[in-house]
Amino acid sequence: MTRRKHDFFLHNIESINVIEVGKPLYKTIKGNWLSEYFKNDNPIVLELACGKGEYTIGLASAFPATNFIGVDIKGDRIARGSKIAERKGLTNVAFLRTDIKYIEEFFNEGEVSEIWVTFPDPHARPRQEKHRLTHPHFLALYKRLLKPGGTLHLKTDSPELFAYSVEQVKSANCVDLQYTTDLYTSSLNEIHLGIKTTYEQLFFDKGFTINYLQCKMGAVL
Repeated sequence: MTRRKHDFFLHNIESINVIEVGKPLYKTIKGNWLSEYFKNDNPIVLELACGKGEYTIGLASAFPATNFIGVDIKGDRIARGSKIAERKGLTNVAFLRTDIKYIEEFFNEGEVSEIWVTFPDPHARPRQEKHRLTHPHFLALYKRLLKPGGTLHLKTDSPELFAYSVEQVKSANCVDLQYTTDLYTSSLNEIHLGIKTTYEQLFFDKGFTINYLQCKMGAVL
């Protein structure tokens, strides 16, 4: 392990806004995010595969009366987001270090108001389909976590993943589906407040378009 990665992992151990294995809240936080961590009754929004948490932090800065949790398995990435949130004094931000397939171990049914999936790995090969974060298995999972009428958002630079995701969302009988293959020229542009991750900005600067969808979920399958 490099010295830099060691420093990131040490930061996560010491940081209050990182929930990971070995910390007391890791085993008790399910159903208790508002009472044990945020200490308020505000809505909870998740960013899955959050990376460095750029979107989590951007949304948290824009909506101080909402709680945001970035979820990722990579400790060094989460540490970067955690440090930025601390520097900004954001008390409505937390980071959960876990694999997304285990997310139900940390949230009760109906505990979440919105879920953002931002630039996930497209898992382009057919045999990788089950790992796509818009696979029917994951969509069913999101429905359980979301409150009735809760919103799912997806942003991706992959046309193939996006086409697949639109079809899966339709098949899951989600309602109020809205989507575009060119977010920044769309009327849906205002929804994401112009927040761009570093990777998204690079991709956008090269002239590529950003795909976006949102729909209402939240009913248990």
